[in-house]
Amino acid sequence: MNRTNPNILVLYYSRHGATRKLAELIAQGIESVPGIDARLRTVPAVSTVCEAVEPDLPPSGAPYVERADLAECAGLALGSPTRFGNMAASVKYFLDGTATEWLGGTLSGKPAVVFTSTGSLHGGQESTLLSMMIPLLHHGMLVLGLPYTHPELMTTASGGSPYGATHWAGLDNKHALTEDEKRLAIALGRRLAETVVKLEGVH
Repeated sequence: MNRTNPNILVLYYSRHGATRKLAELIAQGIESVPGIDARLRTVPAVSTVCEAVEPDLPPSGAPYVERADLAECAGLALGSPTRFGNMAASVKYFLDGTATEWLGGTLSGKPAVVFTSTGSLHGGQESTLLSMMIPLLHHGMLVLGLPYTHPELMTTASGGSPYGATHWAGLDNKHALTEDEKRLAIALGRRLAETVVKLEGVH
């Protein structure tokens, strides 16, 4: 990572790894654009046990997000598995704690995309994406989707949506990402990075 390059925060929660794989593909798409870096971060799980605490570092994957990541990013890709057609509680809990950033306009004017994975093909992929867009709009972010210039949106028999990248993981997480899902995730990351280039005037 070049510290002088604008970075895009790829922030996600993933319990079984499917959303994490999407995040990594989106980061790949981001970094395919010269002059832009991806910063992968995750959020801690929310526990129903009040005394439970997460370790300072996750056992695997990206580090936990910090407030500085929001301030330093030039754009945001937000991902969550689907929970009853909505974002996971861990993502919502983190977003609920960003009132300071909202009041200060930390994310205002920055571009953003969303992505999700589901256990069932019609398990609320698009409603989950829409649920994640709402707080980003309240933050004043410029929310992007995937245009139908990507032919995979018309041919996919798995994940993929004009609202963002998706993956049908299956109830037991047995479905690998399809080629259509991979291409759309990479394309989403690239579109976000290209938008940052335009907004930031990166050469």
